[in-house]
Amino acid sequence: MIGFQKLIRRSSVFSTLFLSKNQKLVKKWTQEHEEIILGIHKVLAEYSKNNHKNAKKALVSLNHLIIDHITDENIEFYKLLKDEKRVSMKNRKYTEEFVSTFKEMRLDLMRFLTFYTKKETKLDDDFFNTLNEILDILSERIEFEEANLYTLLSTSKREERRKEKEWERMKSRY
Repeated sequence: MIGFQKLIRRSSVFSTLFLSKNQKLVKKWTQEHEEIILGIHKVLAEYSKNNHKNAKKALVSLNHLIIDHITDENIEFYKLLKDEKRVSMKNRKYTEEFVSTFKEMRLDLMRFLTFYTKKETKLDDDFFNTLNEILDILSERIEFEEANLYTLLSTSKREERRKEKEWERMKSRY
C-alpha cells in the first residue's frame, strides 16, 4: 500500500511538470479559493460557538490569505495582459473584463476585513450577517471565475489556435 501512495505522489509531481505557466497559476489559485472558503467557514463556526477570540484569529489569518491571493492575481493578470505570447486577444478581453468587474467587490471586501481585523473592533451580529453574505457572493464569484476565466487561461494559445483551425476545417467540409 505504501508503494502505491508513493507512486500517486510521484505521478502528481510529474503531472505538474508539464503544465503551462497559466495552468500552474490556475491550479494554485483554485487551491487558494478552497482555502479562502474554508477559512470563512472557520470564522463563522468559531463565532457561532461564541468563541470570538478564535473567530478573530481565524479572521486575521483569512485576511492574510485573501490579501496574498488578490495581490498575486493582480500581478499575474497585469503580466498576462502585457505578454502577447501567453494569451490570445479574445482571452485578453475576457481577462480585462474580469479584472474590472471585480474591482469594486475587492475594495468592499478589503474595507470589511480591514475594519473587523482591528484589535479594538468587536465581532457582532452585523459582522456575522455580512460575512455570511460575503460567503454567498464570493462562492458565486469563485465558481464563475473558475468555470469561465480559469478555463480560458488553462487553454494555451497554441491549443486555442489548433481548435480554431480544426473548426475552420470542419466548416469548410460542409
